[in-house]
Amino acid sequence: MPDETPGVTLSDGVVTLRPWSRDDAWFMAEAHADPAIQRYNGSHDRLGYPTPQMTIKDAEIIIDQLVLSWQAFAATGTPSVAFAIQDTGSGELLGACGVDDWTAEDVAQFGYWIAPSARGRGYATRAAILLTRWLFERGAARVFLTVVAGNQSSVAVARRAGFVYEGTMRAQSVWQGQRHDVMWFAALPLEWAMRPPDENTARDKPSQ
Repeated sequence: MPDETPGVTLSDGVVTLRPWSRDDAWFMAEAHADPAIQRYNGSHDRLGYPTPQMTIKDAEIIIDQLVLSWQAFAATGTPSVAFAIQDTGSGELLGACGVDDWTAEDVAQFGYWIAPSARGRGYATRAAILLTRWLFERGAARVFLTVVAGNQSSVAVARRAGFVYEGTMRAQSVWQGQRHDVMWFAALPLEWAMRPPDENTARDKPSQ
């Protein structure tokens, strides 16, 4: 499947969000070997055990599906799409963020992950701000994300990106046979626009 696809690129001058390419398959496969990404972002069975390690071929198949999601966005305007996160200056791949759902009521959910070598430099916060701004520009009435309780790094990113903690869904997630609570964070367009300037965001913590 060719990489050429209608897509969107977002940047704040430090990080850039762009559509995935098949050339990125090695990075996706390598990142998903990280225990934190397996824990919080990877594919699991019904008991919460990780599925087999992603291969480059697996990653290519996933990226092909992401290309199709951009084509669907061009046709329908519904932004259920995913971005690769890269360093604007060096082009280094850093992680991923994407829209998990966009409802008929214009409520958007998104998620993100950062590769181990790129953590601790504020990239996740910047990516979350860029994606949230774009979703509101697309007409989202509400943007939310969920974080497994105990994932303090992602909690910190959500707060720095201007999201408000709204509550905890008890026993919502399962990991290796154990139930875990999931925290809910959300932003609304008007209140989010009044958050502190982007430059006030602190650096991400070292772990995902």
